[in-house]
Amino acid sequence: MPSWKYSTTVGEKDNEVRASLREVDVSPKWAAEVCKAVKGLTIPQARSLLEDVVAGKRMIKYTRYVKKRAHHAETKGPGGYPVKVSKLMLKLIASLEANAEFKGLDVEKTKIVHAASHKGRVVRKIIERAFGRSSPYNKTYVHIELAAVEQQ
Repeated sequence: MPSWKYSTTVGEKDNEVRASLREVDVSPKWAAEVCKAVKGLTIPQARSLLEDVVAGKRMIKYTRYVKKRAHHAETKGPGGYPVKVSKLMLKLIASLEANAEFKGLDVEKTKIVHAASHKGRVVRKIIERAFGRSSPYNKTYVHIELAAVEQQ
């Protein structure tokens, strides 16, 4: 068993399932927005949403990180196409679907009830500057979790 834990207890019962990605190199802000968009959808609905985002057909509505973001008619406010996060979330949804099939759940009725992104490890780097100085240039990794429950 890994040394990390999930941030929710959903997934421990027989009709629940969960999956996670650990230390992926994506934007923490856009990961949070995609998690918010996916929560409450069934697995096929979430997959079709993310495939449309990758193809540039549908936008993700941004609700928290909205400063200096363009407004769009489709989202009735700030929105965008977080393609990199969506591609990784598609892999995570495929893992969640495989876990659900392994437990014997009906994938069509399985609804995502928990979607969260957490700050992971920080890789500290520096950028050299003029006159012998340097500035920090850090990279933050992200943990993404999904948990789903089969609806009756």
